[in-house]
Amino acid sequence: MEIKENSQMSVTDSEGVEHLMQILFTYENEERGAKYVFFYEAGDENAEVMVFKYTDEGELIEIEDEEEYAE
Repeated sequence: MEIKENSQMSVTDSEGVEHLMQILFTYENEERGAKYVFFYEAGDENAEVMVFKYTDEGELIEIEDEEEYAE
């Protein structure tokens, strides 16, 4: 994950293809000690909003716990 101007970030998928994403907002949960980013693919009006945890190093981590995701 690389943060760009205008609240956008670049994400490379598992096939090595880079995608430009629009960041809606970030959220930090101090209880869990986790940071979250809400985003969608830039330029796609019908894109699904995605939520991932992220590290200070910019690594995105998929949320697998249903309770955490529902939060």
